[in-house]
Amino acid sequence: MRITARCLATTSLVLVTMATASPSWAAELDTSSAIDTVTVYPDGATVTRIITVDLPSGDSTLVARDFPLALDTSSIRVEGEGGAKLTIGTIDAGPPRAAPVNLPELEKRLEALNDQRADLQGAIDSANARRKFAEHFAEASPVGIGEKGEARPIAEWRAAFAAVGEEIASADTAIRDATRKLREIDRQIAQLEAERKAKPASKLEVRMDIAAPAATKATLRVTYNVRNARWLPLYDARLDTGAKDRKPQLELVRRAEITQSTGEDWSNVTLGVSTVRISRGGSAPELGSLVAQYPQVPKPLALGTASDLARPAPMARQAMPKVAEAAEPRERADEQQAIAEIGDFQATFKIPGRVSLGAAEGAKSLRIAAMTVPADLAVRAAPVIDPTAFLEASFKQTDDTTLLPGKVAIYRDGVFVGRGKISASAKDDIVRLGFGADDKVRIERAVLKRNEGSAGLLVTTSKTDERSFKTTIRNGHDFPIKVAIEDQLPVSESEDIVVEMLPATTPPTAKDIRDKRGVLEWSFDAKPGEVKDINFAWRVRWPKDKSMVIAPAG
Repeated sequence: MRITARCLATTSLVLVTMATASPSWAAELDTSSAIDTVTVYPDGATVTRIITVDLPSGDSTLVARDFPLALDTSSIRVEGEGGAKLTIGTIDAGPPRAAPVNLPELEKRLEALNDQRADLQGAIDSANARRKFAEHFAEASPVGIGEKGEARPIAEWRAAFAAVGEEIASADTAIRDATRKLREIDRQIAQLEAERKAKPASKLEVRMDIAAPAATKATLRVTYNVRNARWLPLYDARLDTGAKDRKPQLELVRRAEITQSTGEDWSNVTLGVSTVRISRGGSAPELGSLVAQYPQVPKPLALGTASDLARPAPMARQAMPKVAEAAEPRERADEQQAIAEIGDFQATFKIPGRVSLGAAEGAKSLRIAAMTVPADLAVRAAPVIDPTAFLEASFKQTDDTTLLPGKVAIYRDGVFVGRGKISASAKDDIVRLGFGADDKVRIERAVLKRNEGSAGLLVTTSKTDERSFKTTIRNGHDFPIKVAIEDQLPVSESEDIVVEMLPATTPPTAKDIRDKRGVLEWSFDAKPGEVKDINFAWRVRWPKDKSMVIAPAG
């Protein structure tokens, strides 16, 4: 089915409202287009192609057959300009208009051609046999001796030579003529075989009705959307931990990793990426009503009725193609950076120069922005899982553009130390990034007490689980550093299970951090060489006739 889309017009174009009956366009002009500009979104892309054409006076239909099949035909828009005022009519997009193939008739034509080919091949074989016989006769026949052994007259020799020569020449002529005809028949057979085996069109045909009051050279821009393209945010975080005369700083480089499988190569194009998501639609979803009711008893199926088991299972969601991670730069080098266009609702980054990205090339990573901000350093650890102290840098997000969630390559003082993730962060949010293990801060966590027993004055009424721990932190740096230690206090979801933190606990500085119940934090500034202990003790009590387990939250 062919889909017709109307165009947008600039001030140099007039939009024509088509009547019920389409006008009869005078001429068809075959033309070609070239991709000029691409804007990639997280879930698609907008492509602009340029068509330059010499238009005659009057009505014309431009036919371009190089558009990708994957484009959204309803998104096609056309605008442009020429030396004269142009009028753009309908835009018709669909598969190329090829003549239908009549297979029975095609088979008959192939059969007839193959018969002709067999006849010609037989004529060639016959002529080759005649020639071979004549050559053998000339070599073997005793033309110089008569019936009684006498010598033949010279005139008879000449007649024999002439007869042999004429026979060979006649055979050669027949072979040449038949061979020429055979080549032509082979071409016709190959063409018909190609028609019989023709594959579906790999390109889309776009037809544009244009009217010009006078002959002119026109430039048209055809814009459309495709789905099989996307970009993912990637980051390079480069931390300079500073020195006595230099405060810590962090450089955050934003990159766009672009992939596309649209069926068209983007060669030497102006490329940009945008934060707009084009597949979510324009409006919030509409909610229906929630009904509280008693469950309906299912009616028994009548005999002969297909059961639910016979219904086709829902299709599984197709897995997104895995995108290769961005390659690590081998050395620091100046990279071109995109020009940001920041709006109230989205941001667009224009990559300078021209870029090429093939449909089957894979992912390409491009730098789009960078910022350098002061960083606050701290050491964070969760010794209940891992006693390693991890260096953490926090900074205020000062960019007007929201940091989208993505993978981040971590560099500390010029050394690559690993990969992490960054969460979505708006302007003025505090962002935290880990920068690997800090081996100069030693952390040890020891279990001081673990006692499971019973409680009750005279009669045992409940069971208890009491535990206490001590965490020791040693700052091996010659400068002070902030330390944050995290631990877990069990959380009860039943009135019968009582959890209490015991008085021996060093008071935590924060509770339920990152909105996680029972996660505590002790933070302090550790002086150079300082050793500090953190005590943590808790008790759980529950009824004696029940079992209790402590497990991670689901």
